[in-house]
Amino acid sequence: MRREDRRQNTEYRRRRSRVGERGVTLIEMLVVVTIIALFAALVAPRMMGKADAARRVQAHAQVNSFMTALGAYKLDTGVYPATDQGLQALRVKPEGVEQWSGPYLPQDIPMDPWGHPYLYKYPGDHGDEPDVVSLGADGQPNGEGNNADIVSWNNK
Repeated sequence: MRREDRRQNTEYRRRRSRVGERGVTLIEMLVVVTIIALFAALVAPRMMGKADAARRVQAHAQVNSFMTALGAYKLDTGVYPATDQGLQALRVKPEGVEQWSGPYLPQDIPMDPWGHPYLYKYPGDHGDEPDVVSLGADGQPNGEGNNADIVSWNNK
């Protein structure tokens, strides 16, 4: 019987040590959380700067797309849409416009990357083409950096 007791006792110890091996200590958890926090603190600011740059690139691309569609509109109709017709004339035929062969854009007119509507004016103040403007992140004219306007007449 003693032998049987020893065997059970040994078996109990083995199971108990395996259970302890499966757990994670508080120190290990704190180390992992600290590493994740340091990584986030170093990477997040860099990624936020990339997001702002990506929005500006997207706004430039959309303005270029509008200008291309406006050129096709003018080729078909002979004139650009009036200011009151706006960019929507690229999607829906305005009343009284002959030779309209649109829609000239595959999707509805989007908001700019910051959620503001694009501004459209024809005749424009900067040459023979219409003016298409995104007011940037702040939604106000002018501004610098991320708040700078993105305009069709200087869309580089």
